[in-house]
Amino acid sequence: MISVDTKHKELIGDFKNAGRTWIREPIEVNAHDFPQDALCKAAPYGVYDVGRNHGFVHVGVSSDTPQFAVDSIRQWWLTHGGKQYGQARELLILADAGGSNGYRLRCFKKQLQDKIADSFGLKVTVCHFPSGASKWNPVEHRLFGPISCHWAGVPLRSLELLLRLIRTTVTKGGLKVSARLTRKTYRTGIRASNAEMKLLNLRRHTVCPQWNYTIEAH
Repeated sequence: MISVDTKHKELIGDFKNAGRTWIREPIEVNAHDFPQDALCKAAPYGVYDVGRNHGFVHVGVSSDTPQFAVDSIRQWWLTHGGKQYGQARELLILADAGGSNGYRLRCFKKQLQDKIADSFGLKVTVCHFPSGASKWNPVEHRLFGPISCHWAGVPLRSLELLLRLIRTTVTKGGLKVSARLTRKTYRTGIRASNAEMKLLNLRRHTVCPQWNYTIEAH
């Protein structure tokens, strides 16, 4: 069982980062957070392994799209999930109702069919939290919360610094986090046609079918 979501996008450069830190001299940053002054904008997509208390963050510098979301889940499986759960035949994904992994996005379902279910022979069940209930999504307070506390007050001046701060995030409960950077460009506006949707091996559940469904391999 994994919990997924995209963290708030971060401007990379000399920008204020909310929080406090102990330093001898104040850190000089820009007075305003103008996007044009940033080196880039990072989109950290988190995959939290609920059973192992392990986080994986896939950091992109392009658009936050369904393709990026599913690629992040795929990278987690290739680097961690497949090694830990090689004999598993089912994967449960907890996700928010909106964003790049929203319940309305047909492209997200198609990507799960092609890149997860068919590629790895997994029976993928997705449970979306209703609107307004995303605060109960484990990735929010078990992964993103500790990361935000860890880099509080530290300007994210480079992608290397951002990755290092993510990877060094730990908690007393034993949280461990790994991170990977991708510079792949993700195009927006890609849609799944009605014909493509009919080819999906998708079954909606009887309870809240708009939020709960299972995708099996062909």
